[in-house]
Amino acid sequence: MTIKFYCPRCDALIAFGDKHRGKRAHCTTCGQPFIIPSKDNETARKIEPESEKLEPQSGFYRAVFVDSWKIFARKASATGLVFVAAAVAFKFFTGHTDYSCTVGMFRFHAPVGFVVTVAAWGCLFWYYMEIIYSTVLDVEELPDVDMGGFFGFVWNTLKSVYLFFITLVVVELPCIITIVVLAKMQVELPSLTWILALCGVFVFPLAILTIAVGREVTMLFRPARILRPIVKAFCPYAVVAALFFLAWMLQFKTVAYGQLVNEEVLTVGLHLLANIGVQVIAIIAMRSTALFYRHYGCYFPW
Repeated sequence: MTIKFYCPRCDALIAFGDKHRGKRAHCTTCGQPFIIPSKDNETARKIEPESEKLEPQSGFYRAVFVDSWKIFARKASATGLVFVAAAVAFKFFTGHTDYSCTVGMFRFHAPVGFVVTVAAWGCLFWYYMEIIYSTVLDVEELPDVDMGGFFGFVWNTLKSVYLFFITLVVVELPCIITIVVLAKMQVELPSLTWILALCGVFVFPLAILTIAVGREVTMLFRPARILRPIVKAFCPYAVVAALFFLAWMLQFKTVAYGQLVNEEVLTVGLHLLANIGVQVIAIIAMRSTALFYRHYGCYFPW
Protein backbone atom coordinates (compact mmCIF):
# COMPACT_ATOMS: atom_id res chain seq x y z
CA MET A 1 0.00 0.00 0.00
CA THR A 2 1.24 3.51 -0.86
CA ILE A 3 0.81 6.62 1.29
CA LYS A 4 0.39 9.76 -0.82
CA PHE A 5 0.70 13.25 0.61
CA TYR A 6 2.04 16.70 -0.22
CA CYS A 7 5.34 18.25 0.77
CA PRO A 8 4.74 20.61 3.71
CA ARG A 9 6.99 23.17 2.06
CA CYS A 10 6.54 23.13 -1.75
CA ASP A 11 3.32 21.07 -2.08
CA ALA A 12 4.96 18.50 -4.39
CA LEU A 13 3.11 15.17 -4.45
CA ILE A 14 5.06 12.52 -2.57
CA ALA A 15 4.47 8.77 -2.24
CA PHE A 16 6.00 6.25 0.15
CA GLY A 17 5.23 2.61 0.93
CA ASP A 18 3.19 2.28 4.11
CA LYS A 19 6.04 0.35 5.76
CA HIS A 20 7.92 3.67 5.97
CA ARG A 21 5.23 5.53 7.93
CA GLY A 22 6.60 7.50 10.85
CA LYS A 23 10.14 7.53 9.45
CA ARG A 24 12.26 10.47 8.47
CA ALA A 25 12.52 11.41 4.78
CA HIS A 26 12.89 14.46 2.60
CA CYS A 27 11.31 16.02 -0.47
CA THR A 28 13.38 15.40 -3.60
CA THR A 29 12.05 18.62 -5.11
CA CYS A 30 12.90 21.19 -2.43
CA GLY A 31 14.89 19.12 0.09
CA GLN A 32 12.50 19.74 3.01
CA PRO A 33 12.91 17.02 5.68
CA PHE A 34 9.73 15.64 7.26
CA ILE A 35 8.17 12.68 9.05
CA ILE A 36 6.19 10.39 6.74
CA PRO A 37 2.50 10.46 7.79
CA SER A 38 0.51 7.33 8.60
CA LYS A 39 -2.20 7.69 5.94
CA ASP A 40 -3.06 9.35 2.61
CA ASN A 41 -3.39 13.15 2.44
CA GLU A 42 -2.30 13.57 6.05
CA THR A 43 -0.03 16.55 6.62
CA ALA A 44 3.60 15.54 6.97
CA ARG A 45 5.32 16.98 10.02
CA LYS A 46 8.20 19.28 9.13
CA ILE A 47 11.62 18.74 10.61
CA GLU A 48 12.96 22.17 11.40
CA PRO A 49 16.21 23.27 9.70
CA GLU A 50 18.15 23.33 12.96
CA SER A 51 17.72 19.56 13.26
CA GLU A 52 19.38 19.02 9.89
CA LYS A 53 22.86 17.54 9.88
CA LEU A 54 25.12 20.47 8.92
CA GLU A 55 28.27 18.39 9.24
CA PRO A 56 29.17 14.83 8.24
CA GLN A 57 28.39 12.07 10.70
CA SER A 58 31.28 10.01 12.00
CA GLY A 59 31.46 6.23 11.87
CA PHE A 60 31.02 5.67 8.13
CA TYR A 61 33.71 3.01 7.82
CA ARG A 62 32.46 1.10 10.86
CA ALA A 63 28.92 1.21 9.49
CA VAL A 64 30.11 -0.23 6.17
CA PHE A 65 32.62 -2.85 7.25
CA VAL A 66 31.28 -3.90 10.67
CA ASP A 67 27.62 -3.03 11.11
CA SER A 68 26.61 -4.07 7.57
CA TRP A 69 27.31 -7.71 8.37
CA LYS A 70 24.79 -7.63 11.22
CA ILE A 71 21.85 -7.40 8.83
CA PHE A 72 22.51 -10.96 7.65
CA ALA A 73 21.88 -12.25 11.16
CA ARG A 74 18.58 -10.43 11.65
CA LYS A 75 15.44 -12.54 11.46
CA ALA A 76 13.60 -9.85 9.49
CA SER A 77 16.22 -10.12 6.73
CA ALA A 78 15.52 -13.81 6.05
CA THR A 79 12.88 -13.18 3.38
CA GLY A 80 15.17 -10.85 1.45
CA LEU A 81 18.07 -13.30 1.61
CA VAL A 82 15.87 -16.15 0.33
CA PHE A 83 14.61 -13.89 -2.48
CA VAL A 84 18.15 -13.03 -3.59
CA ALA A 85 19.31 -16.66 -3.35
CA ALA A 86 16.29 -17.85 -5.38
CA ALA A 87 16.93 -15.27 -8.13
CA VAL A 88 20.59 -16.33 -8.31
CA ALA A 89 19.70 -20.05 -8.35
CA PHE A 90 17.15 -19.62 -11.16
CA LYS A 91 19.69 -17.68 -13.19
CA PHE A 92 22.44 -20.18 -12.38
CA PHE A 93 20.54 -23.34 -13.40
CA THR A 94 18.34 -21.99 -16.20
CA GLY A 95 20.38 -19.25 -17.86
CA HIS A 96 21.82 -21.57 -20.53
CA THR A 97 18.57 -23.22 -21.69
CA ASP A 98 17.15 -22.52 -25.14
CA TYR A 99 14.20 -24.52 -26.45
CA SER A 100 14.07 -22.86 -29.85
CA CYS A 101 13.38 -25.34 -32.63
CA THR A 102 12.64 -25.56 -36.35
CA VAL A 103 9.42 -27.16 -37.54
CA GLY A 104 9.22 -27.41 -41.30
CA MET A 105 9.87 -23.94 -42.69
CA PHE A 106 9.24 -22.17 -39.40
CA ARG A 107 11.62 -21.36 -36.60
CA PHE A 108 10.05 -21.21 -33.13
CA HIS A 109 12.05 -19.14 -30.66
CA ALA A 110 11.91 -20.14 -27.00
CA PRO A 111 15.00 -18.63 -25.33
CA VAL A 112 13.88 -19.60 -21.84
CA GLY A 113 17.32 -19.06 -20.37
CA PHE A 114 17.57 -15.52 -21.69
CA VAL A 115 14.14 -14.61 -20.32
CA VAL A 116 14.94 -16.11 -16.92
CA THR A 117 18.30 -14.34 -16.82
CA VAL A 118 16.73 -10.95 -17.58
CA ALA A 119 13.97 -11.58 -15.03
CA ALA A 120 16.50 -12.65 -12.38
CA TRP A 121 18.66 -9.59 -12.94
CA GLY A 122 15.54 -7.42 -12.92
CA CYS A 123 14.60 -8.86 -9.52
CA LEU A 124 18.11 -8.27 -8.20
CA PHE A 125 18.27 -4.72 -9.57
CA TRP A 126 14.87 -3.97 -8.04
CA TYR A 127 15.97 -5.33 -4.68
CA TYR A 128 19.27 -3.44 -4.83
CA MET A 129 17.34 -0.17 -5.12
CA GLU A 130 15.01 -1.23 -2.30
CA ILE A 131 18.08 -1.87 -0.12
CA ILE A 132 19.45 1.59 -0.89
CA TYR A 133 16.08 3.24 -0.31
CA SER A 134 15.36 1.51 3.01
CA THR A 135 18.90 2.09 4.30
CA VAL A 136 18.61 5.80 3.54
CA LEU A 137 15.49 5.75 5.75
CA ASP A 138 17.55 4.31 8.65
CA VAL A 139 16.24 0.74 8.31
CA GLU A 140 18.83 -1.65 9.75
CA GLU A 141 17.61 -4.82 8.08
CA LEU A 142 16.96 -6.02 4.56
CA PRO A 143 13.67 -4.71 3.13
CA ASP A 144 10.56 -6.82 2.68
CA VAL A 145 9.87 -8.40 -0.70
CA ASP A 146 6.65 -7.08 -2.18
CA MET A 147 6.63 -6.67 -5.95
CA GLY A 148 2.85 -6.24 -6.19
CA GLY A 149 1.69 -9.57 -7.62
CA PHE A 150 2.37 -10.93 -11.11
CA PHE A 151 1.85 -7.68 -13.01
CA GLY A 152 3.84 -5.80 -10.40
CA PHE A 153 6.62 -8.38 -10.78
CA VAL A 154 6.74 -7.92 -14.55
CA TRP A 155 6.60 -4.13 -14.29
CA ASN A 156 9.22 -3.82 -11.53
CA THR A 157 11.52 -6.30 -13.27
CA LEU A 158 11.47 -4.50 -16.61
CA LYS A 159 11.60 -1.07 -15.00
CA SER A 160 14.62 -1.99 -12.87
CA VAL A 161 16.56 -3.39 -15.83
CA TYR A 162 15.74 -0.21 -17.75
CA LEU A 163 16.80 2.07 -14.89
CA PHE A 164 20.14 0.32 -14.40
CA PHE A 165 20.77 0.34 -18.16
CA ILE A 166 19.85 4.01 -18.66
CA THR A 167 21.91 5.01 -15.61
CA LEU A 168 24.95 3.22 -17.03
CA VAL A 169 24.42 4.90 -20.40
CA VAL A 170 24.14 8.37 -18.82
CA VAL A 171 27.32 8.06 -16.73
CA GLU A 172 29.17 6.71 -19.77
CA LEU A 173 27.91 9.47 -22.10
CA PRO A 174 31.23 11.37 -22.09
CA CYS A 175 33.01 8.16 -23.09
CA ILE A 176 30.41 7.33 -25.77
CA ILE A 177 30.50 10.84 -27.23
CA THR A 178 34.31 10.81 -27.26
CA ILE A 179 34.40 7.49 -29.10
CA VAL A 180 31.94 8.77 -31.73
CA VAL A 181 33.83 12.06 -32.22
CA LEU A 182 37.21 10.34 -32.46
CA ALA A 183 35.80 7.83 -34.94
CA LYS A 184 34.50 10.70 -37.11
CA MET A 185 37.94 12.33 -36.93
CA GLN A 186 39.63 8.98 -37.60
CA VAL A 187 41.75 9.42 -34.48
CA GLU A 188 42.61 6.64 -32.03
CA LEU A 189 43.07 7.55 -28.36
CA PRO A 190 42.30 4.33 -26.45
CA SER A 191 43.83 5.64 -23.21
CA LEU A 192 41.43 8.61 -23.17
CA THR A 193 38.36 6.44 -23.80
CA TRP A 194 39.45 4.03 -21.06
CA ILE A 195 39.90 6.88 -18.58
CA LEU A 196 36.45 8.28 -19.40
CA ALA A 197 34.90 4.79 -19.14
CA LEU A 198 36.45 4.24 -15.70
CA CYS A 199 35.26 7.69 -14.58
CA GLY A 200 31.73 6.65 -15.58
CA VAL A 201 32.02 3.43 -13.58
CA PHE A 202 33.35 5.44 -10.63
CA VAL A 203 30.31 7.76 -10.68
CA PHE A 204 27.81 4.91 -11.23
CA PRO A 205 27.10 4.13 -7.51
CA LEU A 206 26.05 7.69 -6.76
CA ALA A 207 23.95 7.78 -9.92
CA ILE A 208 22.11 4.66 -8.74
CA LEU A 209 21.65 6.26 -5.32
CA THR A 210 20.10 9.28 -7.06
CA ILE A 211 17.66 7.05 -8.94
CA ALA A 212 16.81 4.87 -5.92
CA VAL A 213 16.09 7.84 -3.65
CA GLY A 214 14.95 10.53 -6.08
CA ARG A 215 12.98 8.11 -8.29
CA GLU A 216 13.47 10.42 -11.30
CA VAL A 217 15.76 9.73 -14.26
CA THR A 218 15.94 13.46 -15.00
CA MET A 219 17.99 13.95 -11.82
CA LEU A 220 20.87 12.19 -13.58
CA PHE A 221 21.19 15.12 -15.95
CA ARG A 222 22.21 17.49 -13.15
CA PRO A 223 25.94 16.75 -12.81
CA ALA A 224 26.42 19.07 -9.84
CA ARG A 225 24.06 16.94 -7.75
CA ILE A 226 26.20 13.89 -8.38
CA LEU A 227 29.70 15.33 -8.43
CA ARG A 228 29.49 17.63 -5.37
CA PRO A 229 29.24 14.82 -2.75
CA ILE A 230 32.06 12.91 -4.48
CA VAL A 231 34.38 15.92 -4.37
CA LYS A 232 33.49 16.82 -0.77
CA ALA A 233 33.92 13.27 0.60
CA PHE A 234 36.22 11.65 -1.94
CA CYS A 235 37.87 8.99 0.24
CA PRO A 236 34.62 7.55 1.70
CA TYR A 237 33.07 7.58 -1.76
CA ALA A 238 36.12 5.79 -3.18
CA VAL A 239 35.36 2.98 -0.72
CA VAL A 240 31.79 2.81 -2.04
CA ALA A 241 32.98 2.73 -5.65
CA ALA A 242 35.56 0.04 -4.81
CA LEU A 243 32.88 -2.20 -3.29
CA PHE A 244 30.71 -1.73 -6.38
CA PHE A 245 33.64 -2.54 -8.64
CA LEU A 246 34.54 -5.61 -6.57
CA ALA A 247 30.98 -6.97 -6.76
CA TRP A 248 30.89 -6.25 -10.50
CA MET A 249 34.20 -8.00 -11.24
CA LEU A 250 33.40 -11.01 -9.05
CA GLN A 251 30.13 -11.44 -10.93
CA PHE A 252 32.07 -11.73 -14.19
CA LYS A 253 34.33 -14.34 -12.60
CA THR A 254 31.50 -16.65 -11.54
CA VAL A 255 30.53 -19.66 -13.63
CA ALA A 256 26.95 -20.77 -14.38
CA TYR A 257 25.60 -24.32 -14.60
CA GLY A 258 25.72 -24.28 -18.42
CA GLN A 259 29.49 -24.57 -18.19
CA LEU A 260 29.35 -27.26 -15.50
CA VAL A 261 26.85 -29.75 -16.92
CA ASN A 262 29.32 -32.64 -16.84
CA GLU A 263 30.91 -31.73 -13.53
CA GLU A 264 30.35 -33.45 -10.18
CA VAL A 265 27.59 -32.32 -7.85
CA LEU A 266 30.11 -30.93 -5.35
CA THR A 267 31.71 -28.74 -8.02
CA VAL A 268 28.30 -27.46 -9.14
CA GLY A 269 27.34 -26.73 -5.53
CA LEU A 270 30.54 -24.79 -4.86
CA HIS A 271 30.01 -22.64 -7.95
CA LEU A 272 26.41 -21.97 -6.90
CA LEU A 273 27.64 -20.88 -3.47
CA ALA A 274 30.17 -18.61 -5.17
CA ASN A 275 27.38 -16.99 -7.18
CA ILE A 276 25.35 -16.43 -4.02
CA GLY A 277 28.44 -15.19 -2.17
CA VAL A 278 28.92 -12.45 -4.77
CA GLN A 279 25.45 -11.17 -3.86
CA VAL A 280 26.57 -10.76 -0.26
CA ILE A 281 29.24 -8.34 -1.50
CA ALA A 282 26.66 -6.67 -3.75
CA ILE A 283 24.26 -6.14 -0.83
CA ILE A 284 27.02 -4.56 1.26
CA ALA A 285 27.96 -2.37 -1.73
CA MET A 286 24.35 -1.16 -2.02
CA ARG A 287 24.17 -0.45 1.70
CA SER A 288 27.48 1.41 1.56
CA THR A 289 25.98 3.75 -1.05
CA ALA A 290 23.04 4.58 1.21
CA LEU A 291 25.33 4.86 4.23
CA PHE A 292 27.40 7.38 2.30
CA TYR A 293 24.23 9.44 1.92
CA ARG A 294 23.35 9.05 5.60
CA HIS A 295 26.79 10.09 6.83
CA TYR A 296 27.55 12.78 4.26
CA GLY A 297 24.02 14.03 3.55
CA CYS A 298 25.11 17.62 4.20
CA TYR A 299 26.97 17.53 0.88
CA PHE A 300 23.92 16.54 -1.11
CA PRO A 301 22.01 19.42 -2.72
CA TRP A 302 18.76 17.44 -2.66
